[in-house]
Amino acid sequence: MPAGAIKPAGWLRRQLEIQANGLGGHVDETWPDLGPESGWLGGKGESWERGPYFLDGLLPLAWQLDSAPLKAKAQRFIDWTLGSAQPNGMFGPRSNDDWWPRMVMLKVLAQYQELTGDARVVPFMTNYFHYQLQAMPERPLRDWGRMRWQDEVAVVLWLYTRTQDPKLIELAHLLKKQGYDWQGMFANFSFKEKVDVKALEAKRKGEDVFMVDDGLQVHGVNNGQALKASPVWSLVSRSADDRAAIHHQLAMLDTYHGLPNGMFSCDEHLAGRSPSQGVELCTVVEAMYSLEMSLAITGDAVLGDRIERIAYNALPGTFTDDMWAHQYDQQPNQVEVSLHRRPWTTNGPEANLFGLDPHFGCCTANFHQGWPKLTAALWMATSDKGLAATVYAPCEVSTVVRDVPVRIDQATDYPFRGDVAITVQPAQAVAFPLRVRIPAWCRQPVVKVNGEAVAVKAGAGFHTIDRTWKPGDRIALSFPAEVLTERGFNNAVTFLRGPLVFSLPIGEAWVKWRPRGLTNDWQVYPTTAWNYGVAPEATAEEHPIGKVPFAGGTPAVTLSVRGRPVAWKAEEGVADPVPEQVAITTEPVTTLKLVPYAGAKLRITAFPPMPA
Repeated sequence: MPAGAIKPAGWLRRQLEIQANGLGGHVDETWPDLGPESGWLGGKGESWERGPYFLDGLLPLAWQLDSAPLKAKAQRFIDWTLGSAQPNGMFGPRSNDDWWPRMVMLKVLAQYQELTGDARVVPFMTNYFHYQLQAMPERPLRDWGRMRWQDEVAVVLWLYTRTQDPKLIELAHLLKKQGYDWQGMFANFSFKEKVDVKALEAKRKGEDVFMVDDGLQVHGVNNGQALKASPVWSLVSRSADDRAAIHHQLAMLDTYHGLPNGMFSCDEHLAGRSPSQGVELCTVVEAMYSLEMSLAITGDAVLGDRIERIAYNALPGTFTDDMWAHQYDQQPNQVEVSLHRRPWTTNGPEANLFGLDPHFGCCTANFHQGWPKLTAALWMATSDKGLAATVYAPCEVSTVVRDVPVRIDQATDYPFRGDVAITVQPAQAVAFPLRVRIPAWCRQPVVKVNGEAVAVKAGAGFHTIDRTWKPGDRIALSFPAEVLTERGFNNAVTFLRGPLVFSLPIGEAWVKWRPRGLTNDWQVYPTTAWNYGVAPEATAEEHPIGKVPFAGGTPAVTLSVRGRPVAWKAEEGVADPVPEQVAITTEPVTTLKLVPYAGAKLRITAFPPMPA
């Protein structure tokens, strides 16, 4: 749907307000890279990707919360960017001519046009794309832009739907031709082990692995963004193979690098399946956006399940509860947050600290898109002029269906609870199909319309309700969630309930490492034991949902599992890979309380099975 059609409600609004009150709304006040000297404000400061990254989340956040101060912050960047256009169509800071950061700012401008209708945007984009079409044969895509061509193709096609300019399709083909062949890489996927970065550097005789294909093709953020490549290109090719290719990509990443939180390891390069490996925050938000766009294009309900697993675990799991500090890398089995070099493939010792810009500042600028882009993907329009509930969270939708204004109120405490109440408020009675996603994990879904049950099957993907909708019609969804277990790396056990992944919280001693303006950098040390094996059964207990939705101190759901201490150690602050077999011990069995993944900043998520 157009940006601005969906507004957060309930716990989701509280989460967005936490972001706005934390770094999301104030990072430019404390971080020079986004301060008044930013190159994207006409200054001599950082002039590459960080300004566009920041705007890509700040803009939708500002409008979803209808925040005048945040809108004003975003507008300064927008106005400078639109005013920076050169006679030939090029725009942005003149200190670089890299195609890549402009790809991000184009995403921003598309959202801005939908939110405001600003008449400057379409001719601005048209002039730039015409310039790029002429310039690219002599100045082709390189490094980051070459790997991320699909992000620009998506905006090119957005503009094409509005102008029908044939040069835009010509540009799309050129971007694809010069871009990296992601579909081909995954068709013959050869990266089945933790990447040996030193071997890559030796092979390249010391070349920077971030600037050559050997490193770029196994770079985590590139792979997160690449998930959308084939679905986006299918809009041009109309190929069923292109539409379906994302599932093979996900299968390869899961099989060889999958982590319990729904992501794949990348710290920063693909790192195998051990839950002690990390995943970069940029990869989390970019994978979410790729999946959201891919769901919009393909209509594949399974992508909604993946979005929820990432959004309700990996995304909040990498922030402090107040969102004033974040990690560069998070680990599902994260027993210490401190200065160490193990177990990263590439990253330095700050990689899993909580702070302003640990290790590298890209995530400080880019994390802002996570929650706002999720909000924008909760509902979608359908090709038969209907609506679809695609991802579940509390929200309000304002749209027009078959020329009739329609408002939808979606009240729910999902993912902490399984009930969703949808009230349809058309301005007048109107017939259209409304689809609701049936989560794949739910074995006994219930769908009622105005109190009457309708037949629905587990595993149905999207269930369609086609009727004449009248003001006040209600859909009641119930998705009972059982506690399930998954087996992962070395037969490790992970517990799930609905879209939530559960972890053993380890006692936390927070140590301020250094002040960083309005925030601080933190190390976190364990104060309780973590090395347990578990039995694969658990019972769930629900609790009130707190003001901070994912806070570990007030978990909305807990699991009780039986566990026993086992021989399993940490080295340099990092848990060894989950042992495949553990010795029988005389330690007594105890009851462990697990909390949702995001609530435990030190945690064990994948356990060895408890010996009999």
